[in-house]
Amino acid sequence: MRADIATELIDRTIDLTRRISQLRRHIEKLVESIAPRLMTIPGCAGLTAAKILGETAGATRFRSSAAFAMHAGTAPIPVWTGNRTRFHLNRGGNRQLNAALRRIAVTQLRIHPPAQTLIQRRINHGDSKTEAIRVLRRHLADVVYRQLINDTPHTPKQGRQPTAA
Repeated sequence: MRADIATELIDRTIDLTRRISQLRRHIEKLVESIAPRLMTIPGCAGLTAAKILGETAGATRFRSSAAFAMHAGTAPIPVWTGNRTRFHLNRGGNRQLNAALRRIAVTQLRIHPPAQTLIQRRINHGDSKTEAIRVLRRHLADVVYRQLINDTPHTPKQGRQPTAA
């Protein structure tokens, strides 16, 4: 009886794994057609890009990359302690979008030399690793915003149509 149950669970797990892979490939194809530049960011794979697209709901609704960063919760909040100004985590904003940016940052720490250099420079400057990653996430918010804007099809403004003479 135990062997039958175990076999059934293994078969079910295999079926679910195949279905998950199919859905992941489908989502990646959709993201590739909607925002191909977003997936060129090191560390931003299909599912993370899909999460960013879904949570952003159109980058053109933000007036600037700073507004996008505030929405994502990556804009730093200044805190003064004595004579030193420090920045703390913004607990506001879209936490799902913030988590997607964090996934990209953590991946870039492993594979992307410019991100590794930035983190090392900030740590040498006196920041903690957490603060340095916060700086990287804020930088990534700018990069993601630019890529989303570049992927947005630009349509001419609707104005008066010229009349035929």
